[in-house]
Amino acid sequence: MKFKPPDTEEQLQAMGELKSLPEKIRKAFNPQFDFQPIPPPQPGDWLDIHPEPGQTFRDYIELHPPKPTAERGKIYLQPLGEFEASKSPSLEILRDYANVYFGLPTEILPSLNLHSLPIASRKNPFTGKKQILTTDVLNISLAILPHDACTLLAITMEDLFPEPSWNFVFGQASLSQKVGVFSFARYDPAFYGYTRGKDYRQILLKRSCQVLTHELAHMFYLAHCIYFLCIMNGSNHLAESDSRPLHLCPVCLRKLYFCLEFDIKKRYEKLWLFYRQQGFHDEAEWIATRLKRIFH
Repeated sequence: MKFKPPDTEEQLQAMGELKSLPEKIRKAFNPQFDFQPIPPPQPGDWLDIHPEPGQTFRDYIELHPPKPTAERGKIYLQPLGEFEASKSPSLEILRDYANVYFGLPTEILPSLNLHSLPIASRKNPFTGKKQILTTDVLNISLAILPHDACTLLAITMEDLFPEPSWNFVFGQASLSQKVGVFSFARYDPAFYGYTRGKDYRQILLKRSCQVLTHELAHMFYLAHCIYFLCIMNGSNHLAESDSRPLHLCPVCLRKLYFCLEFDIKKRYEKLWLFYRQQGFHDEAEWIATRLKRIFH
């Protein structure tokens, strides 16, 4: 069936009951302000090809998402292959962003040499560029998962494919096994043969921040969002990925709040500072508006 954007009543139903929450917390989940409804998909968009039913808050809690503990409470980033400084996002900045976004300690593991790993590869029939198989990466990640990890995300500058019938995938994560992988390759303008502009490093960083948080959120059992424009919207191409905001919509924010139990005010304050430091001015302004609306 063709995807139809949910109406206001369906959005509120997806949010779930809020009366039992403190007033400030209820205001953080109020969808009346600051959030845009998801538009009808265009031909070739994710929801045009994958008309997903959506995951309500009730659906989410019925999955019993595992919460981080003192024994298993760290996020690990596992670099695969080379990350040349002139062509790659800063791993340290991405580590700091994951720490702020999810409120969990985040560490970067030593990089693994792709040539020494049993990972299948192919030449993409459209781009002619090398790709590596995500399922092999996920199996390796599962084998090296640290004992104190709540999740491990492999990151690479190589393009990815999940199975022979797919052209490519930006990233893939397992909801149950605490591992995932994503690639920065297609976020560099040079991948498509374009000239890198003077601001390409910031573009690459912002796109990498988007896919980092999207894939990590999957590993906390968040499915794709169909209710608002949200970092958890599915993406089938770069333009669609660029259209996603960096923030969570109220439905997805409530899910992550339920799982991770962070302080919403402190989280927004840290995100505002991060966005200001990285020059993500639109998101910084959005966060500032949210803080004023909720807590003043």
